[in-house]
Amino acid sequence: MKIKISWPAGIIIAMSAFMLFILSFVIRAAFIPQYEHHLVSEDYYKDELNYQGEIDKLNRGIELKENVYLKKVDDGLLIVFPKEFNFKTISGTIKMQRLSNDKIDFNVPIKLASNEFLIQDKDLVTGRWDVKIEWNVGENAYMFKEKIMY
Repeated sequence: MKIKISWPAGIIIAMSAFMLFILSFVIRAAFIPQYEHHLVSEDYYKDELNYQGEIDKLNRGIELKENVYLKKVDDGLLIVFPKEFNFKTISGTIKMQRLSNDKIDFNVPIKLASNEFLIQDKDLVTGRWDVKIEWNVGENAYMFKEKIMY
């Protein structure tokens, strides 16, 4: 016995199969924890409004004789601040952000005993990190951003 399918029925079957295929991806993305997705920032509208201020701070840091730089050492990640400033007058925060897993993001207040700051190896996981350092000297605010592979 041969089954005959008319062309309108074939089109309906093909479209239904395609819709089920697409719907399976929507269900996976929405309900299965393995495919969890999240925003980089929960307050992205507020962040966008403050973006010009970030650009100004970044430019102020670039204009220095020596900007902040990062160096991987055996003990962890060494952050070196410019020697032109007294390390006792530097304050701010270091934000370490892992885009693939927001549960391991952390912020560290800057408290210096020299012009170097060490983030311990035990606090960092191997992979890509976004480093954002906001620091102040007196009334001048500076910023340093870099993407690193640790």
